[in-house]
Amino acid sequence: MTISVGYSIAIIAVCVVCTFLERALPFLLFGGREVPKIVKYLGRILPMAVMATLVVYCLRSTTFDAMGNFLPQIIAVAVVAALHLWRKNTFLSIVVGTAVYMVLVQLVF
Repeated sequence: MTISVGYSIAIIAVCVVCTFLERALPFLLFGGREVPKIVKYLGRILPMAVMATLVVYCLRSTTFDAMGNFLPQIIAVAVVAALHLWRKNTFLSIVVGTAVYMVLVQLVF
């Protein structure tokens, strides 16, 4: 099954428009006005809620029947948590944690 070039360009165009609107919408809605308290609250709370959801999603199929099944995940989660507490950089924490997990899975376990 092949996808035409026009179809691919249309998908990319829709993604570009949606991303642009998502970024521009707060400025269009609030302009120079004060941001409502509920929006500030959600901006403070939602990043942690998303991260907690991602942790649960990533660890949902972890089994504890063999060390090779759970130890790489536990080590990677510990690395991500420690690095984030130390550097407060989400991107760095995720990249290093992913690299640690991949090295453990591919070379160690």
